[in-house]
Amino acid sequence: MDESIFQIAVPDEQIDELRRKLSLTRLPDELEDAGWDYGAPLAEIRRLLERWQNGYNWREHEAQINAELPQFTRPISVEGHGTLTIHYVHQKSTVPDAIPLLFVHGWPGNILEVRKILPLLVESSPDHPSFHVVALGLPGYGWSEAPRTKGFRLDQYAEVGNKLMLALGYNEYVTQGGDLGFQITRRIARNYGGKHSKAWHTNFPIAQKPSFFASPLTYVFHLVTPYTAFEKAGLERSNWFETKGRGYYAEHSTKPQTLGYSLADSPVGLLAWIYEKMIAWTDEYSWDDDEVLTWISSYYFSRAGPAASLRIYYELHNGDKRYPPPSEAPTIPMGMSYFPKEVIIVPRIWKKLLGNVVFESEHTRGGHFAAHEKPELLVRDVRKMFAKNGPAFGVVPGKTGYA
Repeated sequence: MDESIFQIAVPDEQIDELRRKLSLTRLPDELEDAGWDYGAPLAEIRRLLERWQNGYNWREHEAQINAELPQFTRPISVEGHGTLTIHYVHQKSTVPDAIPLLFVHGWPGNILEVRKILPLLVESSPDHPSFHVVALGLPGYGWSEAPRTKGFRLDQYAEVGNKLMLALGYNEYVTQGGDLGFQITRRIARNYGGKHSKAWHTNFPIAQKPSFFASPLTYVFHLVTPYTAFEKAGLERSNWFETKGRGYYAEHSTKPQTLGYSLADSPVGLLAWIYEKMIAWTDEYSWDDDEVLTWISSYYFSRAGPAASLRIYYELHNGDKRYPPPSEAPTIPMGMSYFPKEVIIVPRIWKKLLGNVVFESEHTRGGHFAAHEKPELLVRDVRKMFAKNGPAFGVVPGKTGYA
């Protein structure tokens, strides 16, 4: 059997090295009235640095993660890229007919994003469906081995996700993902839809404005359909992100290795790079300092180091299509959840070109990290989509999710 039980166990020497590096931190200066306009404020980073040095206990949080999450590793062969050791969470429901669900995170998220939704998804109840949950640690993130060669693109990430589900005995399954998880689960739906992937749900549906030549009917509907208040606010949010919040993408997608030296060598540099997004991309979520530091530490202590997590952007930008044409849209049922502080929110009519949309849900609170910020709302949407009266009920033959 290729599967191995896994527990996070960061070597003592790595923890000691982190402490030494933190003690040698040289912080930059700051303009008196900078606030968040120039990036992560000095006072915020100084406070987190002090906590990381003198109060934060990685071993305590490591033990909590290990106690909460049933973790495993398994070698997965990827065509043209050899075999990678993949880290994942796998928890079965007590309901025999539970629906197999693959959860895929993104950047700057990680596999820890499944912590809050896992107990909700596997919960047994006569009132809603239950799921067997697999959370994929993306290659190059956390404790999954990183690709060693160029050209590891969406097809390869999708191949890993599909092969993992098949190896676990889930020949037919559904998926859920946000951020890069949207791109990867969409590719799974396109490449393996129908035979293996039976439906997909996302909280980060991004799409382009309809084109007359690509989809004339949708283009006409777009012209005559007025935007709702939610959509107008969403377009404003999207414009803010494109003009003031997307600089990271330019570096990740062009010179990730150059940035990688700073993130690998400076724990505070890594903290500032990710913490800025944790604040700006959420809906006034109240981050606990230890919560932040555990998130950042999972990058710092990752198997391949934080630089590996950036390279997917280079491959996406230089080889994959960020906005595939409607002709490449998956045909299996698709569900979408909309949160008002997501970084990209476009009108619903644009998203119709993403696939066979059967479920939509709009919320008044929540941001980019829905599984972490609003786990109850996200799980409620997934349950509704696959419930007895839902549009995707019974898509996995013999797996209704009900006891």
